[in-house]
Amino acid sequence: MALTVRRKSRPGSVGKRSRALVRPGAVCSPVARKRPSSAGQEPPRSNDSEEKIFGNYDGFYGNDSLLAQVGIEHKHLQDKNMDTKAPGDIICGSLQSGFHQKKQDNFSSSENMVVLKAVKEYAFQMNETDSVDSNQESTESILDDLPSSQLLYFEKMDELSSGSRISPVSERRNKCVSSSSDKIRSPSSFCPDAEHGNKPIDSDSKYDLFKTESLKDHIKSAMTGNAKAQTLQVSKTKQLKEAVLSEEICFARKTIKSSSVDIGPFYGLPSKVQDLLRQFRGIEMLYEWQHDCLMLESLQQRKNLIYSLPTSGGKTLVAEIIILQELLCRQKDVLMILPYVAIVQEKVRGLSSFGIELGFLVEEYAGSKGRFPPIKRRIKKSLYIATIEKGHALVNSLIETERIGDLGLVVVDELHMVGEGSRGATLEITLAKILYTSKNTQIIGMSATLNNVGDLQKFLRAEYYTSDFRPVELKEYVKIRDTIYAVDGKTENDFTFSRLLNFKYSSNLEKADPDHVIALVTEVIPQYSCLVFCPTKKNCENVASMVCRYLKKEFRAHREKEKQDLIKNLKNIGNGSVCPVLKETIPFGIAYHHSGLTNDERKSIEEAYSAGVLCLLACTATLAAGVNLPARRVILRAPYVGNDFLKKNQYKQMIGRAGRAGFDSAGESILIVQEKDKHLVQDLVKSPLENCYSNLLVQLTKGMQSLLLSLVGLKIAVTHEEVNDFMCSTLLGVQQQHLSKEKSVSEIIKDGLENLIEKGLLKVRLSEKDHNSICMLMITPLGKATYKGSIDLAYCNLLYRELKKGLEGLILESNLHLLYLVTPYDVTSNCSPDWMIYLRQFNQLSTAEQKVADIVGVPESFITKKASGQAIRKNVDSAVVNRLYLSLVLYNLLKETNIWSVSEKFNMSRGYVQNLLNSAASFTSCVLHFCEELEEFWVYKALLTELTKRLTYCVKTELIPLMEVAGVLEARAKQLYNAGYKTSAHLANANPETLVKMIEHLSRHQAKQIVSSAKMLLSEKTEALQEEVEELLKVPTDIPETY
Repeated sequence: MALTVRRKSRPGSVGKRSRALVRPGAVCSPVARKRPSSAGQEPPRSNDSEEKIFGNYDGFYGNDSLLAQVGIEHKHLQDKNMDTKAPGDIICGSLQSGFHQKKQDNFSSSENMVVLKAVKEYAFQMNETDSVDSNQESTESILDDLPSSQLLYFEKMDELSSGSRISPVSERRNKCVSSSSDKIRSPSSFCPDAEHGNKPIDSDSKYDLFKTESLKDHIKSAMTGNAKAQTLQVSKTKQLKEAVLSEEICFARKTIKSSSVDIGPFYGLPSKVQDLLRQFRGIEMLYEWQHDCLMLESLQQRKNLIYSLPTSGGKTLVAEIIILQELLCRQKDVLMILPYVAIVQEKVRGLSSFGIELGFLVEEYAGSKGRFPPIKRRIKKSLYIATIEKGHALVNSLIETERIGDLGLVVVDELHMVGEGSRGATLEITLAKILYTSKNTQIIGMSATLNNVGDLQKFLRAEYYTSDFRPVELKEYVKIRDTIYAVDGKTENDFTFSRLLNFKYSSNLEKADPDHVIALVTEVIPQYSCLVFCPTKKNCENVASMVCRYLKKEFRAHREKEKQDLIKNLKNIGNGSVCPVLKETIPFGIAYHHSGLTNDERKSIEEAYSAGVLCLLACTATLAAGVNLPARRVILRAPYVGNDFLKKNQYKQMIGRAGRAGFDSAGESILIVQEKDKHLVQDLVKSPLENCYSNLLVQLTKGMQSLLLSLVGLKIAVTHEEVNDFMCSTLLGVQQQHLSKEKSVSEIIKDGLENLIEKGLLKVRLSEKDHNSICMLMITPLGKATYKGSIDLAYCNLLYRELKKGLEGLILESNLHLLYLVTPYDVTSNCSPDWMIYLRQFNQLSTAEQKVADIVGVPESFITKKASGQAIRKNVDSAVVNRLYLSLVLYNLLKETNIWSVSEKFNMSRGYVQNLLNSAASFTSCVLHFCEELEEFWVYKALLTELTKRLTYCVKTELIPLMEVAGVLEARAKQLYNAGYKTSAHLANANPETLVKMIEHLSRHQAKQIVSSAKMLLSEKTEALQEEVEELLKVPTDIPETY
């Protein structure tokens, strides 16, 4: 039975809760926790603007007879109240009943008569101003022409005065509202400017409040707010429903800005959000910790926040509610930074539905996708969902265009990644720039694995919230030989005996499975799901094959048809080819999951596992940090990732996948340990999480030097002293005593600046100030192109030279020469060419294409001698040789658009080919931005724009419009195209039920996501075009005048 915790708000802190869950609709907004006394209640504000803003209606200040009459009646009532001391309440501007508690006190009948009289007076004035219909329209028809929320306002007063009597306005409204449900338009629509409260006011203070806030001011305030809104020619039903949502959004926005007692239905958000969470996510209630976190004083005061909970604790939902508050209530853009492209794409699909319903845009910044700077929206606000690298480029573009203030909130998932290599350095740089350049941008960071939180708090100037809550209990075990021990930190050796494995092994099976993986997995599958984490990709495939080889035939019968459909789908993805291992294992409900799969294959396997068609995945550690695929039992095949011993952070990420909320009562993790590793594992389970340390010094070209270059380029810091000042706002500045023992940070900065000057990326100019010479740092054109293109400083000069050389004789008979120029430098070191394949591919090139090899420095004789095993006397740069080889792979991909056939032709894994393609698409986008900053490379702009698109999708041209929709990959695009859906407009207007019937292996949930994503894509494009039109039609302010 679902339980709701009722609790009283107390100033300053949240009390202890006695239950685990909280019903969302029953909670208050996190906006203001301080409850003012009735005596100190702030009087409502009124709008005193003297503009005539009522369109066809008379303004208050043009004809004040209505308000004068109200004032006379009101004064009479005040005198009467002084004599009789009759209790009365102030009517609330917001009439949405779900927004606050129902009022227990009603108007006195005499007060209501004043309101009704005012309505009639107002109706009479409007009839007089309309000469055509002055003798024909009744009061009812006049009310029809009022703005929808004003109808609600008058209707409420009418109801209060007449009790059971239903007014014509109410009668029509009830009829309209019950007739149909309407979509929600942008939250920027109108809201009456009125205050409200939900606390009874004692009789002694009522007169003072009544005296302070006259009824005249109330009506003036409400009608002024109504008049400001644009009147659209839409149905009354739509007006009424939009009025309800708009009032909720506007009220929530006001309560978030101010400290108010009554704070809305769902954490300051319209009740529609609660309905959408139930509809799209199946979320009926919030966990207690989620409520506590959302009610924190730090969030109400817009302070930065770091919060940490175990994996699967529900961290993301809290972030999403905060994001919606920023988009809808504060009307600011939001940046959400996620670690991997796949997670970005998953989140874009998941939040597009909310964007369509609530009127904001969801924009993807991953791979080659993203616009710099983003389009400045006039009406709708944008949620940018980005990878770490694209998030950095986006922030740079906002700072450069002086729009960083438009960014109200930045949310960082997996905050612990700030301590991981070059990507951690980029994340640190991004956050430091936001902290330094925008004092109003709030930063929220979340992670399951944080240790040195104090350093991160100082860096982000943030509050900290943590909890050990998990929706499903996690039980940790280790297995040594055939004995399973429970992990128990309270005991001396950290392990306590749990049980012996009860599985009969034959001698052959013992040899094949010495670690008893089969015994462990058959205890849970096929009824429940299981993940087996393996040290290497090859080990994943071996484990999957070994397990299915010794399973009973009964396992094949479990959801047999769906498993056959999955194999058929994988065959379509591979254009007739399917991995032999998967073909063998899938009939048993088993598959492997690692980077050797193509994007389409990985997605199909993930969907099948989530649906329960597959019950066991043998996977690498990357799954733990990737998409959410929980399991009843998680098995760690060995305490290693590759050849490295497992880190505590990695261990926690993996075991965190155990236990599915809503499905399992408990989750289990079992770490298989050899006797020789027992002591290491004991240290592992009792050790703390690893600390996060700045990587700015470790990653020089992607860290410190990259930061220095962009600081000068963005004019954030242009002197050595200003750079030193900025460094204090970095994580390195917080940790400098631990990290820079040999040299001071100031010396490291000096060395870095000198290095950039030597590379020709910066230059120095002397400037006179107060009779003192100051060295001002300036960026060169090459330096600007480098930071704006996000080019690694280790390769920027090489890239410039190669592009310059290309101008001398760019061969455009095919894409090969261009592909060589955009093949990523950092992938060449992992490439080992097969020389026979190299020679065969070279011989298949045309004469013009073979010239490309000569131009870049790989002569035909070199390839021939290598293929025949002859000695090479002339030195040839191996990086260039490898890069040309990878260019041939990309060249074949664009010709054939088939990863399977190309991987077979070059004897490479299809996953490697897929990753090469993704990297090339992203790097091509970077090179394009690089060339845009250098006039001499104008010729590359058009060429690289088209090439970026082709590499991004790598499909036949007719499928590209469909693949622009988030979540639609090549295999799905082919299905949709063959079914007649040939554009994103077709998908946006499709019926999800029809899609499910027409497209094989498409679930109803997937169909709805595709339709929502297509609608979001069209909405983005439409908004962009409308912005362009408005900009073109905008009248310049500096038009010369003739006299």
